[in-house]
Amino acid sequence: MSTEPGKDLETFPNPQPERDYTIRIRVPEFTCLCPRTGQPDFATLYLDYVPDQQCVELKSLKLYVWSFRDEGHFHEDVTNRMLSDLVAATRPRFMRLRAEFNVRGGVYTDVVAEHRQPGWQPPPAVTLP
Repeated sequence: MSTEPGKDLETFPNPQPERDYTIRIRVPEFTCLCPRTGQPDFATLYLDYVPDQQCVELKSLKLYVWSFRDEGHFHEDVTNRMLSDLVAATRPRFMRLRAEFNVRGGVYTDVVAEHRQPGWQPPPAVTLP
């Protein structure tokens, strides 16, 4: 596996494909460039997903995230682009990507994008006494 940034997302077989379970990943060091000013934008990424047959391999995810460092992107575009790439690689039952961008000019931006596999419904919530 490479140690250079790249857009390839590797996967591995879901060890428990018969069960709905949630994988939560936090990436606190996302950076890209503002397409208007060229200044760096910083964000924490929160990825939650219910895998189907494939899970994303974490080192490839790290290198994928790193590949945006020198690219200019609007917050809305880069969040949706990353979600589309992750969905294409893993084909999850459900996936949500939240990008929480640091303040810039007194403005905070959070972008949330979701994917739901056609026909998939989450299991009912369990409420314990």
